[in-house]
Amino acid sequence: MATTTASTATDFDVIVIGAGISGIGAAYHLKTRRPSTTFAVLDGRSAIGGTWNLFKYPGIRSDSDMPSFGFGFKPWTHKKSIADAHIILDYLKEAVDQNGIGAHIRFATKVVGADFDTRAGRWTVRAVNVDSGESITYTAGFLYSGTGYYNYEAGYTPDFPGLDAFGGRVVHPQHWPEDLDYAGKKVVVIGSGATAVTLIPAMAPTASHVTMLQRSPSYVFSLPAEDAIANALNKLIGPDRAYPIIRRKNVALNRGVFKASKRAPKLMRKLLIADVKRRLPKGYDVATHFTPKYNPWDQRLCMVPNGDLFAAISSGAASVVTDHIESFTETGIALRSGQHLDADIIVTATGLDMLPLGGIELSVDGDPVDIADTVVYKAMMLSGVPNFVFAIGYTNIAWTLKVDLVCEHMVRLLDHMDDQGHHTVTPVLHDSAM
Repeated sequence: MATTTASTATDFDVIVIGAGISGIGAAYHLKTRRPSTTFAVLDGRSAIGGTWNLFKYPGIRSDSDMPSFGFGFKPWTHKKSIADAHIILDYLKEAVDQNGIGAHIRFATKVVGADFDTRAGRWTVRAVNVDSGESITYTAGFLYSGTGYYNYEAGYTPDFPGLDAFGGRVVHPQHWPEDLDYAGKKVVVIGSGATAVTLIPAMAPTASHVTMLQRSPSYVFSLPAEDAIANALNKLIGPDRAYPIIRRKNVALNRGVFKASKRAPKLMRKLLIADVKRRLPKGYDVATHFTPKYNPWDQRLCMVPNGDLFAAISSGAASVVTDHIESFTETGIALRSGQHLDADIIVTATGLDMLPLGGIELSVDGDPVDIADTVVYKAMMLSGVPNFVFAIGYTNIAWTLKVDLVCEHMVRLLDHMDDQGHHTVTPVLHDSAM
């Protein structure tokens, strides 16, 4: 079997959906560990990168350290450990180019549905060419979904009262307008998560003032943007030998913080809040704005490299308001406390709209698969759905660490099927009342 697929071929051993970090990881494992396997990577966008290609808002960066978030097969060599999106995208492009994955990728090919024929033991995949609107049909023995967990078409925005009354511009970070000029403007960022704490220090030097409006605070902690140990090891022993050591170190540190948060939440709470107090002006109301009601790691922690958020607040270029929205007005936002926030631009950093498998409609022998009725097997397969694997990364540590494990297990599974002469594998739930 050929290892490079012709651009006109439509029948493959494996179809990978998504050319983001999860799809590129799967393509690498298939190409290097199963060189006789034919595969195609289908992506509805016009370039690789997934999330890192989609999001364009100011300051966008990783919220995991990159030696952990990067691929196990490609050392992260950039001096920044908490990296900007364009650096991550360059890294992904290098991974594709260095491993000959580009020839397998079909861009502007949005998968809308897939049906498994149990008699034939194969998937029929329905796709649409995003540019022309033409329908395309592919067939494959195995299907891998690297589509992530949210809707690429639109982010989540709550139903804010009076939104239409606002005379300025309302922007969601997921679709940042290229023409948005916020220089000298009063900006209100609604939210307290990773996106909000990234946007505020990035916009503050240019805007007139940036206000983070939050309903309740999150834990925010500072990390060095550059990992001194990693950079020293890369120089001393070279990236190839240093990378496994750096990854193990960072994974151990991340796991240590998580375990400590679960085993000694009061202590970790004190340490995290003490670090915030140290970075903000004396007398700052940390109790209101940076002291959550929940314990550390009950929700994901927000990282800020080199304390950039706290520096923006300390300089007076940014501020935090903890309150509830009463309604939007023509000139800003009226709060429940009676306060009014004047704004020229309002950014709704209010989250993502969850969408399993990118909205792809799965069916088996024509019967639709309701994902809610299935049980997940090994965090990578669905009960009753044959020859199908999906990749969802970790929530409490770097996403890609989990994706690597899923890809390795999929390859072992395919090897086992070949060795035993099996054409179909289906997770079966024996206890239907579970």
